[in-house]
Amino acid sequence: MRRDLGFRALAGAAALCLVAACEMPRAAKSTGAVAEPDYLSIETRRLDDELVTFTLTLRNAPGDDPIRAYGDCAAAQYARIRGFSFARHVRTNVTRDGDIARANALYSVSAVLPRGPQTLDAEVTLANCRESGIPSI
Repeated sequence: MRRDLGFRALAGAAALCLVAACEMPRAAKSTGAVAEPDYLSIETRRLDDELVTFTLTLRNAPGDDPIRAYGDCAAAQYARIRGFSFARHVRTNVTRDGDIARANALYSVSAVLPRGPQTLDAEVTLANCRESGIPSI
């Protein structure tokens, strides 16, 4: 019995340490230690009726996720403006210069759900962009 109580106490202490460790990054984030991306510009270039490229510029973009989200928002808005319901991400090329990231993103747009794993429902994507505070065109 005594060994069982010792094990439970040790397990409880370990769990408490894990919880405390998990809480630390949240506290650091809420103090503003990590800069939020600054969405600077979107340039749109139509290549044909269903193909469009965006040149995106961001400041303080940690990794490529904010860049991809910015491109998705631009593509979703472009699709809606052109009367399409869907977009599909084709590729994104990113270059960085200090805290500035520039990307060239290529998307196809269509009225029907395109084949492929990187498809976007324009209405759903735009709602997510508004909720996340990411601008579109």
